[in-house]
Amino acid sequence: MKLHPLAVAVLALTFSAAHADALSPTEQKIVAEVKAHAPQGLELLERSVNINSGTMNHDGVRAVGKLFGEQFAQLGFATRWSDMPTAMQRAGHLIATREGKQGKRLLLIGHLDTVFEKDSAVQLWQRNGDRVRGQGVNDMKGGDVIIVEALRALQRVGALDNTSITIVFSGDEENAGEPIAISRADMVNAAKRSDIALAFEATVRDKSGRDTGTVGRRSSSSWELKVSGKQGHSSGIFSESAGYGAIYEAARILDGFRQQVIEPDLTFSPGLIVGGTDATTNPAGTTGQAAGKSNVIARSATVEGDLRYLTYEQRDRAHATMKAIVAQNLPGTSASISFHDAYPPMSPTAGNLAVLKVYSQASQDAGLGEIPALPPGQRGAGDIQFVAPLLDSLDGLGATGNGAHSPDEDLEIASIERATIRTAILLYRLTR
Repeated sequence: MKLHPLAVAVLALTFSAAHADALSPTEQKIVAEVKAHAPQGLELLERSVNINSGTMNHDGVRAVGKLFGEQFAQLGFATRWSDMPTAMQRAGHLIATREGKQGKRLLLIGHLDTVFEKDSAVQLWQRNGDRVRGQGVNDMKGGDVIIVEALRALQRVGALDNTSITIVFSGDEENAGEPIAISRADMVNAAKRSDIALAFEATVRDKSGRDTGTVGRRSSSSWELKVSGKQGHSSGIFSESAGYGAIYEAARILDGFRQQVIEPDLTFSPGLIVGGTDATTNPAGTTGQAAGKSNVIARSATVEGDLRYLTYEQRDRAHATMKAIVAQNLPGTSASISFHDAYPPMSPTAGNLAVLKVYSQASQDAGLGEIPALPPGQRGAGDIQFVAPLLDSLDGLGATGNGAHSPDEDLEIASIERATIRTAILLYRLTR
């Protein structure tokens, strides 16, 4: 049945009024401020995207930091730039703070850098109707703008007064400086003074097209497998005296991983393998060299791999099983495996789900729909994982787009307003 246009209009007005009733008068003013200044937010996004800020373009990262720092200063935040030691070869971070005694103490997390370095051929800013393409437009300068515009809406209605909010925009999220203990010290210290952390990486939609919230993210860690065998004539392979050689042993171990280690939300990927009479990789595990002959049994093999897990218990199970497989050596071979943790896991705790519930209610009250939890296995590593073990956390509050880290990275312009409305109401409710 097709409704008369007048009936459609009445239904729309009824729907709008119902959601207006779910928001307090102050919250209704906040939403109005977000909508009235949406063009200003898009202009800020364009300005930031038109500054190349690849992680290793330190001047560009600082320039974007200056741009956002100016916005926070206008909102009454105390801002500073936190430099990293020269040897770390990273630009540093933008820190903005305001102190109050009302409601929850919040930590808002974004990042200034992108994967597109200064020599990138990817265009800076290109608007195509209701979408925008450009370097870091959704990962994550769109999320940075959402933070600014949500706070600006609160400030215009007097709702920032007496709140305690810390903002950390890192300059090296895409390639974190080492050692992590130094590069993430500002963020960790801010978390210790906060009650809830909110991060603004891009919003991911589920299969039904709904925006989601991220209550868990898997760790990022690595492993290195080293295998030794007896060098000799290939005609003797499999014999008791010659054994199986390093390459067969490496293959056995990797296939053992494939068959015995798999469980939900756990992945382990061999990304680089070298083997032969001589085989080495560089300290970073990104390149390798090998030499050998088809008629010589391989003496050495090295495999560099990735391991991602959701909890430390899951990590420990994987480590134990992998070590046991490595120890069951074929005749004439030996092997060892070592592990290196980088990003800790963000486990989907009850506290994280409680924050998502408040966020989802804010979205529903604003007429923007329920926000379900994204399955944790669908997100990679992010900055919030360095603080998630310390306090309740929620990620994925940013803009919606496609093709992150690719020449086709884009953003749906309308998603900035939606996310800003949700965020502003969430911040208002958490800080009452």
